[in-house]
Amino acid sequence: MKITRIETYVCHARMRNWIFVKVLTDQPGLWGWGEATLEWHTKAVVGAIEDLSQLLIGEDPRRIEHLWQMMYRQHFWHGNGIVRGTAISGIDIALWDIAGKIHGVPCHELWGGRVRDYVRLYCHLGGGRMEDFYETSPADANRFAALAVQAVEQGFTAFKSMAVPETMSLEGLQPVKYAEACVRAMRDAVGDQIDIMVDCHARPSPRMGLLFAKALEPYNLYFFEEPCWPETMDDIAMIQRAVKTPIASGERLVGVYAFREMLEKRAVSVIQPDITHCGGLTEARRITALAEAYRVSVAPHNPQGPISTAASLELGFATSSYIICESVHQDVPWRNEVVNEGFSLQEDGRLIFPNKRPGLGIEINEEEVKKHPFQTEILQRTFYKDGSVGDW
Repeated sequence: MKITRIETYVCHARMRNWIFVKVLTDQPGLWGWGEATLEWHTKAVVGAIEDLSQLLIGEDPRRIEHLWQMMYRQHFWHGNGIVRGTAISGIDIALWDIAGKIHGVPCHELWGGRVRDYVRLYCHLGGGRMEDFYETSPADANRFAALAVQAVEQGFTAFKSMAVPETMSLEGLQPVKYAEACVRAMRDAVGDQIDIMVDCHARPSPRMGLLFAKALEPYNLYFFEEPCWPETMDDIAMIQRAVKTPIASGERLVGVYAFREMLEKRAVSVIQPDITHCGGLTEARRITALAEAYRVSVAPHNPQGPISTAASLELGFATSSYIICESVHQDVPWRNEVVNEGFSLQEDGRLIFPNKRPGLGIEINEEEVKKHPFQTEILQRTFYKDGSVGDW
């Protein structure tokens, strides 16, 4: 059995271009689907996949670990960068889809079988760039509350928001009070039975991240995400030690070695590997095994397309430390027309039950993808009041 071709399909989905990867074999009807979506780097990732394909054409798709090592270690440059790591991830996910199809079982059955009956989903409240409302009025808190109620009405028992506004490296009381008012409004609106997460998007400095974490501590967040840059791992660990709130991070990390540092420093209670960036399912399984040794929970970053979701869920059904999965369900109205999925959803509680189809349990409608060709994503620029560059 040999790999004969690796194809990419780019599908524009409003905020991002989904990059679907199809690995074809010399066996009739046998192929695998992966995803390598990376916002604002679509052309670079597609090019990296083309480069990597030179290593894989003619190879046996069943030798997944061997092929992963080739993609990561050959061509001299290791696959630590985000573009190369994302390209490896997309191909690797497709190889596992093929493996499941060869053996006629879902991927989670290849990894020791199911460890849970369902995976819980959470949504992101969205609503655009929250900092656009920073200068308006306390009515913003009511807006967050309304979005929170809407999420609960849609069946979610957990949701995430970006209630922390952009800040310079040091600011006064106003942004902290703003974030506190918004989170208090959400907690009052949905009660204690609903889990609330707050995502800082790594915008704050370590000191501002600590101030936000302290201010939001009374509201018993499920987790507080990316309170500062992941480049400053010691500072994330400092915030983790300073509050009772579980700290989460890891969506921007590529490879097990980056997560090793995070875990060694006891920087987080929750790791958030993105399966389409960190090195695919092969590397994600190494990362989650390492997290298990430190008794740290797993909640993957997953704002991309439907193949990313399928891969994240398959990992969840075979990983005991996995607690919850990020869900995108309203990014584009035609999302379900692009993919046919094997998972079943219980609306009440937003619970996903196991896929029973081989591999990832999905197929992509290539004709539907062609209706949404590549478009350059809207360039996101952020500046502080004084004109200096901020983090988006």
